[in-house]
Amino acid sequence: MSERRGEAYWQAVALSADIGRRPKRILFDGAPVVLFRAAQGVAALFDRCPHRLVELSTGKIVGGEIECPYHGWRYDGEGRCTAIPGHVGAMPHYRVRRYAAIERDGVVFVSSGTPQGEPYLHCMQGRDIIVRRVRSSTQSTVIDAAENILDATHTHFTHKGLLRGLTSKRHLVRVEVTGGEGWVEASYTGEERQQGLISRLLEGERARTIGRFRHPGIAELEYWGKEGLVLATTFHLRQADERTVEGVGWLIGRRQGLLGELKALAFKPLFNVALQQDRRVLKSASDNARFAPQALPVIGPLDFLRRDIAAIMEGRVPPAASEPQVHEIEL
Repeated sequence: MSERRGEAYWQAVALSADIGRRPKRILFDGAPVVLFRAAQGVAALFDRCPHRLVELSTGKIVGGEIECPYHGWRYDGEGRCTAIPGHVGAMPHYRVRRYAAIERDGVVFVSSGTPQGEPYLHCMQGRDIIVRRVRSSTQSTVIDAAENILDATHTHFTHKGLLRGLTSKRHLVRVEVTGGEGWVEASYTGEERQQGLISRLLEGERARTIGRFRHPGIAELEYWGKEGLVLATTFHLRQADERTVEGVGWLIGRRQGLLGELKALAFKPLFNVALQQDRRVLKSASDNARFAPQALPVIGPLDFLRRDIAAIMEGRVPPAASEPQVHEIEL
């Protein structure tokens, strides 16, 4: 997504652990960008040497600068050309486009502008927590991927046995949808606990569940017990190219001594199973949508957040900001 109405904002693009001794290429708003560790920290440059247009990401890091593999031209973290092997005399003023880049909490953020302030991380910032970080790539769009994360009704089918139980029993659940500028959320109450494997292993009795979308592409799930927030996931999504959504996420639980550590060990592999299930169904939908005739997806009566997410992504205030809604559904 491009910067909204001239506003500059951070987008999560990689895990810090992905940026080692070798440069890493990503797609950012459809453009190739190379990430590397420069002398002053992580750097992000347009991934093209201006000399012969070779990918800088196929080169190497030398003294905190990135070296083009074709003729050895080097660029610092600001994008300035600092060396042309064989050249004698004053250095010409060649530059590569630089993107703003910052590392926070094990994640690399990039912006095509100059954002004010720190990037938003996750919904349990500042708490005593255990965190696992994940990244994913899905054939889809940001709006479809975000709605999939926040959609409670598909879990009976896509995640049967993992998030939902194997029985057909359902509960009457109250759903309150509220929002404001840049965010919308649905709060679910009335389901004491899900009967799937993840809930049985990691949760206790449930008081409510919250699904939230934040600008520019952040999807969050919160699982609240009677004593407060128990588990949460925050996923930063971005449209890497026309058909690919890249995601960086936090899996978060309360610190509960040895019990908390054991739960954390189980959380990431179980979540990755659910992620693979979602990736499969989103790819299926994306592939099938390409056949003629072209069609827009139907917004059903249980798709509470779709219009609000679309409004936020278009830079508008979501309808739920002025018209909160209450629904009853069976989950």
